[in-house]
Amino acid sequence: QVQLVESGGGLVQDGGSLRLSCAASGMPFSSYAMGWFRQAPGKEREFVAAITWSGSSRLYSDSMAGRFTISRDNAKNTVYLQMNSLKPEDTAVYYCAARNSGSTNNREVNYDYWGQGTQVTVSS
Repeated sequence: QVQLVESGGGLVQDGGSLRLSCAASGMPFSSYAMGWFRQAPGKEREFVAAITWSGSSRLYSDSMAGRFTISRDNAKNTVYLQMNSLKPEDTAVYYCAARNSGSTNNREVNYDYWGQGTQVTVSS
């Protein structure tokens, strides 16, 4: 049974930083590309970032490139999202997703497994 468990969310002030983690189990983690998505209240879920199985290539949403960094540790079956210079509009539930393919993708329909999400709230 595949499980993705996000952690690291919380309340942070405008301009602050957070690092999200997503621990995977029940799957050959190093064979999967991983992604982060987010959903703000009243909005559709949107792509944030993705990383290939090896970590050699990353893909970012244009609006978050330069502030967010995705990384992974295949020895720990964990993917991370470092978020810097956070803004109130970054407030959302952040979801980790796994794709049974080595390549990155920005469409949620192409991801096979999802975590439950972790809340990030940025106060102004």
